[in-house]
Amino acid sequence: MLTVAEGILLCFATSGSVLGVLGNAFILHANCINCVRRKFSIACFIFTGLAICRICVICIIISDGYLKLFSPHMVASDAHMIVIAYIWVITNHTSIWFGTSLNLFYFLKIANFSHYIYFCLKRRINTIFIFLLGCLFISWSIAFPQIAMIFNVQQRNASWQFYLHKNEFIVNHILLNLGVIFFFMVAIVTCFLLIISLWKHNRKMQLYVSTFKSLNTEVHVKVMKVLISFIILLILHFIGILIETLSFLKYENKLLLILGLIIACMYPCCHSFILILANSQLKQAILKALKQLKCRKKDKDVRVTW
Repeated sequence: MLTVAEGILLCFATSGSVLGVLGNAFILHANCINCVRRKFSIACFIFTGLAICRICVICIIISDGYLKLFSPHMVASDAHMIVIAYIWVITNHTSIWFGTSLNLFYFLKIANFSHYIYFCLKRRINTIFIFLLGCLFISWSIAFPQIAMIFNVQQRNASWQFYLHKNEFIVNHILLNLGVIFFFMVAIVTCFLLIISLWKHNRKMQLYVSTFKSLNTEVHVKVMKVLISFIILLILHFIGILIETLSFLKYENKLLLILGLIIACMYPCCHSFILILANSQLKQAILKALKQLKCRKKDKDVRVTW
């Protein structure tokens, strides 16, 4: 049985995950409509893939958390752990790959550099995404043998207990997410270059325009918020996964496990709403949907009164 504090936190984690699924489902729906009405674009592909992967990540985190809380004997089975580990690596790495690709896409579309390397990258944006896709496959090829090695070591033991030393656990965790670390570094470099681009743009604007704010500056600031939130939430995501894993395997603390669930779900849930608010098309679409819901509620109220 859960305590009052654990029950409240679990309700908070569940409601947050439901909102995250709805937010990503809205992004998926809006981009599918755009793809049908207009020509298929790289941005549409990235948003669609990102939404699908994040829905899968949220479902895996919450379902695995519920199993750890209410059916720990199922989690202790080798079959469950192997399936969850492989599905988790595929969906989580792919989700972060789409997030990094979106950051890079924003950078190449918005940043303002006069260097020939930047123009070369901008012209070959499709080649860059193919290169990042190759990096995703490399990250899987590093993670899959590591998962197999961990399970081979654990099968020698009688049950799924935390036998690994603290340092060994951290090393295994880093190796599992080695490809993700590369994508994280790409996001940091992209954010740093965008800051430089914004600084240069503001210096030029101060020379020519001093009374009103440039539209390009506002776009820079919006993208900066998306990139910085991606980096911060991704760090919290892996901290939450680490807390959840340690609390289940070593400390057997349900309150800490639920707290880890909440922190881990913040990245796929919150960042999607940040994307909706930052993207003008998605923002208009969600405002339009909310207006339609209000109109339907008013129509129902009128029918009830009559």
